Amino acid sequence: MKSFVFFITVLLNALSTGFFFAWSVSVVLGTKKVSDFTYLETMQNINREILNPFFFLVFFGSLITLILNTTLQYNSKLIFWFVLASTILYLIGVFGVTAFGNVPLNNALNNLNTDKLNVVQLKNFRIDYEGQWNRFHTIRMVSNMVSFILLLIPIFIKKSF
Repeated sequence: MKSFVFFITVLLNALSTGFFFAWSVSVVLGTKKVSDFTYLETMQNINREILNPFFFLVFFGSLITLILNTTLQYNSKLIFWFVLASTILYLIGVFGVTAFGNVPLNNALNNLNTDKLNVVQLKNFRIDYEGQWNRFHTIRMVSNMVSFILLLIPIFIKKSF
C-alpha cells in the first residue's frame, strides 16, 4: 500500500511539474508575441478550459496524495522528512500561490469585457495581469520542481519502502 501511494504521489507530482514547466517554456513565451486583445482573450479561454477533471485530478490529487504519503511515511524517518518537505512546499508554493495569486487574477480577467476596452485600457490591464500572473506562475513552477525532486531523493537513498 505504501509503495503504491508513493508511486501515485510521484506520478501526479511529475505531471504537475511537467505541466507548469511546459507552460513556462511554451505558452508564456508564445503569448508574449501576440496583441493585447489576443493575449487577454486567449488567457480568458485557457482559464475557463483549465477547469476540467484532468487538471483537477493532477492539481488536487498531488496535494491529497502528498498529505496521505506524509502520514504513511511517518515511521520511515528518512523518507518522512523528504515527503514532509515536499508536501509543505507544494501546499504553500504551488497550491497556495495558485489559490491566492493566480486564481484571483484569473477571476479578474474572467470578469473583464475586452470588447468594451480601448487600446490603452487593454494594454494597461495586460501589463498588470501578465506581469503578476507570470511571477506567481514562476514561483509555483519552481516550487513544484523542488517538491518533485524532494520526492525523488528517497528513491535513490532507500530502494524499499
